[in-house]
Amino acid sequence: MTGPDGTETPTTLLIADDDEVTRTGLRMLLAAQPGIEVVGEAADGVEVVEQARRLRPDVVLMDVRMPRRDGIEATRRLLAGTDEPAGPGGGPAPAPPKVVVITTFENDDHVTAALSAGASGFVLKRLPVRQIAEAVRVVAAGEAILFPATLRRMVAVRPLDSAAALPRAALTGREEEVLRLMATGLSNPEIAESLTVSLETVKTHVGNVLTKLGAQNRTHAVVIAYESGLVVPGFTG
Repeated sequence: MTGPDGTETPTTLLIADDDEVTRTGLRMLLAAQPGIEVVGEAADGVEVVEQARRLRPDVVLMDVRMPRRDGIEATRRLLAGTDEPAGPGGGPAPAPPKVVVITTFENDDHVTAALSAGASGFVLKRLPVRQIAEAVRVVAAGEAILFPATLRRMVAVRPLDSAAALPRAALTGREEEVLRLMATGLSNPEIAESLTVSLETVKTHVGNVLTKLGAQNRTHAVVIAYESGLVVPGFTG
């Protein structure tokens, strides 16, 4: 990440997993990756919210199946700012961290619910640590981790209520086009290149899409697009 003075600063990470061996292993491996600073860990869904508010990490690597409160509800509380205290001097509360779900199975129904709750994406525990680290860095930079084929399989099993939002969203033709390209996993710069427009224009379109869909982030918007039928298997952009 780039700090206010233009220098590169490490992405701060909080790891949440109820299995101590897994949690410790992830901490050791990810702390050794360039550009990542592991600032803490949590063993359940209550502790992760408490730790996130105390440590203010850029990203939370969130297991789903945890005691006391699962990762879905923890994600929802973190991103909604539930019971979040005001900022210094009574100002607005600090921005919540980004959430990356980490799971064993890519077709885990819980992952779909976590994405709907606002998680920026998911990674599999079996991935090489360098790929998990890259996912953390990408999400911290404001992008999303999207796997279109996997999302198609997941949302087909368990439709999201938010899918009904698309017909009411009144997206413009260009906004629909941007949403389709988002669904292929393209980043904002890649969308700008594909459409031959400026990066700022793409950011504006993406912001409009999220607002009109009532989506928490890019991943949630893409899930809505799949469920609504706007994006169909075989679309390549």
